[in-house]
Amino acid sequence: MKALRKANFLLIGIIFMFILAACSGQESNSSASEGNSNSNEEQKNLKDVKIVLNWFPKAQHGGLYAAQENGLFEKKGLKVTIEPGGPQVSSIQMVASGSADFGLAHADQMVIARNQGIELVAVAAAMQGSPQALMFHKGKGINDFDELNGRKVYIQPGITYWDFLKSKYNLNNVQELAYTGQHSNFISDVNSVSQAFVTSEPFFLKKDGVEVETKLISDAGYNPYNIVLYVTKDYLEKNEETVKAFVEAFVEGWYLYKDSYEEINKVIQKNNTDMELESLKFEAEAQKDFVYGGDAAEHGVGYMTEERWATLIKQLYDLGLLEKTFDAKEIFTTKYLPRRESK
Repeated sequence: MKALRKANFLLIGIIFMFILAACSGQESNSSASEGNSNSNEEQKNLKDVKIVLNWFPKAQHGGLYAAQENGLFEKKGLKVTIEPGGPQVSSIQMVASGSADFGLAHADQMVIARNQGIELVAVAAAMQGSPQALMFHKGKGINDFDELNGRKVYIQPGITYWDFLKSKYNLNNVQELAYTGQHSNFISDVNSVSQAFVTSEPFFLKKDGVEVETKLISDAGYNPYNIVLYVTKDYLEKNEETVKAFVEAFVEGWYLYKDSYEEINKVIQKNNTDMELESLKFEAEAQKDFVYGGDAAEHGVGYMTEERWATLIKQLYDLGLLEKTFDAKEIFTTKYLPRRESK
């Protein structure tokens, strides 16, 4: 009888344990379900926004991808879609038409667009200066731009800085040839000159065994902000909190990219398989002074000044590219930039 009682107690104990386990499992499943529900609810509450790049994904967009990869936009309540640019894509037209909420462009493109009736507002400048340059074979460089006279220059027709250089330095004796993105003609003629970005072409030509020198266009006094984050005036007025959240995540993304660019470059490469990690690394390192130097060193990434915008507006007006000037305060604001002490 005692053995039978022990067996009954043991059986009851086992059944009781199963009941507890089942209840625990139900509670656990309920908690997991509740967690997923909360996660889904958070996703539903994120605001969808789209940004269109000024070109295919490159290191010049590193801060944007760093912000997305590290969840900075989600923390700000945003679900961001990044749309690549390219030769057939105008970020300004897309933003102006409402096909995208945010865009990236160069400051001079924005000024010209505003003169055409497209009211854009710059909210952050990823690059304090322009990496645009002229490229020469090693030992064939120049001290000043008037020395371009008598040489072949491969240049994109209609590029704004070339109009500035021709006007300022009286380049009437330059043989202008259309820049196509291919460098075979430049390589074969050691006295020729080509447009370039110091963050790009020198790397590729060195891989081909061609040593080059560069001279920044900014040395001539033409130095618009590059990779400028902007919205339309109308969008800003209706979505101030969204703009503020986006700008804060964008800027913080650039600080993250500074120390983790090799990891973020892998993400960029997935979005632009034509880029090699080696070239992305060169670009990231070559652009550091443009992103983190200048006024950004004191005031933080993205900073802009009224003086710089006003100078650009006047330069474009003097070139005849604007019908009339306007107040620089109309085209930019630093209101949404996070304040950060210099490091």
